[in-house]
Amino acid sequence: MSTLPGGTWTLGDLTVSRFGYGAMQLAGPRVMGPPADHDSALAVLRTAVDLGITHIDTSDAYGPRVTNELIREALHPYPESLHIATKVGATRDAQGGWPVARRPEDLRGQVHDNLRSLKLDVLDVVNLRLGTAEGPRPESVAEAFEALAELQQQGLIRHLGVSNATAEQVAEAQDIAPIVCVQNMYNVAHRQDDDLIDRLAAQGIAYVPFFPLGGFTPLPSPRSAALAWLLERSPNILLIPGTSSVEHLRENIAGL
Repeated sequence: MSTLPGGTWTLGDLTVSRFGYGAMQLAGPRVMGPPADHDSALAVLRTAVDLGITHIDTSDAYGPRVTNELIREALHPYPESLHIATKVGATRDAQGGWPVARRPEDLRGQVHDNLRSLKLDVLDVVNLRLGTAEGPRPESVAEAFEALAELQQQGLIRHLGVSNATAEQVAEAQDIAPIVCVQNMYNVAHRQDDDLIDRLAAQGIAYVPFFPLGGFTPLPSPRSAALAWLLERSPNILLIPGTSSVEHLRENIAGL
């Protein structure tokens, strides 16, 4: 059992620490290119595992490929207890944008890219990223989610989730295949998903807030208070705060 704040949660058949780590900040500015300090990035990942974190969130679009390659370099062969969640549904352009890429052939390519960059035979959790960089959009998820469900049936994905999704899209995805998590923007100042969190908790499905500390517009409240509030908000909330600093990683945990 984890001794980290919040204890553990079960994603399908995977037990993970509720206090996890989001790898996005390990890439360079605007989530493009390599980190300023390669060795420090590796140290953050190794420290996270040493501290008992068993849930790392990433995407092959970060960098692109940068964070996945850092995770592989720092942690492969992976501890049996460590579980890595990734996202598909967007790519990167030369300007640092996030073009949508959710055609079935796009998603198949992205799943295989994640498998290669992480050096895995099976991805523990794959979240389908919906909407755009500006937020969720009301549109059908059927074609894209059916493509991922097919890859799951082929044994390339263990569990599925959705990200940047409306409540209606969550329900539509669940009609196609079981999901173990929803990853949306949520924090003490942005609580638009309160009802969704409660419904998911009743179903035993995790809610994983991105930008738990405000993201590009940091919250005025202390980091520790913002993270503690999320852990207390609902038992199905899993934290994935990101940092490129070992010191900040330790502070995030120690403050809870």
